[in-house]
Formats: sequence, structure tokens, C-alpha cells
Amino acid sequence: MTVPEASVAVELERLRGTVTTGFARIEGSLSVLVERTARTDEAVKQLRADTDEAVKQLRADAEKDTGELRADVEALKGSRWPLNAVGALSGVAGAAAGAAALFLR
Repeated sequence: MTVPEASVAVELERLRGTVTTGFARIEGSLSVLVERTARTDEAVKQLRADTDEAVKQLRADAEKDTGELRADVEALKGSRWPLNAVGALSGVAGAAAGAAALFLR
């Protein structure tokens, strides 16, 4: 009976070696995954910080552009024609021309 027990012991030792090797592979794979996750987390944090900085810069530029745009609109408002006065003058001129044509006939 020692022969079957010896072969069983050899097989169990070989199985133990295979299981140990498998666990070592799994542990190595998990270590790689943990490292990749840590790098990805750092990359996401950096991307978030860069994005927040870019958004702040865009908002600051938009505020500056809005102020310049308001100044441009105010300048255009100041230089526009006074349409009410032009309309009233053309109406008076038309009435005067009509009256002149009526009386000069």
C-alpha cells in the first residue's frame, strides 16, 4: 500500500505546485490591475483639474467679451440716427411741400 500512497502524495504535491503557480499569476494580474487603476485615478484627477481651469478661463474670457460687447452696443446706440426726429422733420417737410403746392397753384 505504500506505492499508491506515494503516487498520491506526488500527485498532491504537483497539484499544490500548480495551485501555487496559478495563485501567483492571479496575484500578479491583480497587482497590474491595481496599478492601472491608480494611474487612471490620477489621470482622471488631473483631467478634472485641467478641465476646471479651462472652464474658469472661458468664463473669464466670456465676462471680458461681454463687457466689450456692451461697450460696443452703447457706442452704436449713441451714434444711431434719431428716427423720431427724422420722421417728424420729413412729415413737416411733406406737409410744407403739400401746402406750397396747394397754394401756389
